[in-house]
Amino acid sequence: MIEKHQRYQRLITRAKNLEPMITAVAHPCDQSSLEGAINAAEMGLIRPILIGPKAKIAGVAQAFNLDISPYECVDVPHSHAAAAKAVEMVREGRAEALMKGSLHTDELMGAVVQRETGLRTNRRISHCFVMDVPALDQALIITDAAVNIFPTLQDKVDIIQNAIDLAHALGRKSPKVAILSAMETVNPGVPSTIEAAALCKMADRGQITGGILDGPLALDNAIDLTAAKIKKIDSPVAGQADILVVPDLEAGNMLAKSLTFMANADAAGIVLGARVPIILTSRADSLIARLASCAVAALVAAARRQDASKVIA
Repeated sequence: MIEKHQRYQRLITRAKNLEPMITAVAHPCDQSSLEGAINAAEMGLIRPILIGPKAKIAGVAQAFNLDISPYECVDVPHSHAAAAKAVEMVREGRAEALMKGSLHTDELMGAVVQRETGLRTNRRISHCFVMDVPALDQALIITDAAVNIFPTLQDKVDIIQNAIDLAHALGRKSPKVAILSAMETVNPGVPSTIEAAALCKMADRGQITGGILDGPLALDNAIDLTAAKIKKIDSPVAGQADILVVPDLEAGNMLAKSLTFMANADAAGIVLGARVPIILTSRADSLIARLASCAVAALVAAARRQDASKVIA
């Protein structure tokens, strides 16, 4: 077993070499969310703007001996207003990332997806787990396990493209994408196998770019070379996938939680497809997972700045 967190530490080290990312933190009104933002700031990953009821944030800081004096604090009355204000600050160019505090994910994402005032783009919004699995050499991307419940074929095009772009930001030039199902052959009775085959052909036609796709693949032969060889699968992806694309949210959620609770993995979370990266953390997340989520978002923001500068040039 490779030392736990080695993969996350590499990402954090890269992100610490960047300019701290100005981050609108929506409603950091409990210990875990406020402490996570402060820890990321102290490591130089983000420059947080704390948005929420000022007295409540100050009370949490005092109760847990957290120093918030270096950080801007925007006073709003409640969590709904905090989500709206955080999105507004991004639209105004005052922040280049969002971070979830102690409010429900639906509340934050509701503000993000508002058609007139939100942060929509032409891309479907999707979630990626960047997982530190001790048995694997590098962080594993799993998508989508948190936003799209039953994604359509067109949704999956965007979900995959978002994940490929994320992999590029993390330093993988041509990531290997495994489109998962229960088997590695196309079966008309299993719709996910048909969609997997269609997605691979769409990549062949340039409708998905920047990665190497194969599917359908079962989980074992997607991540284990021995399993792929036993089944005689001739594929540049089988056994060495960087990205796992699940059929639906239920499958993705169970896969991610299985790795967390049975394989001793940590899960950093990020939402892509909006104008800026969105850091989604859970109260159950470890400190290293929170820091890794911030590091991943910082690397995505840096990649976007670089792409924007190329367009201007």
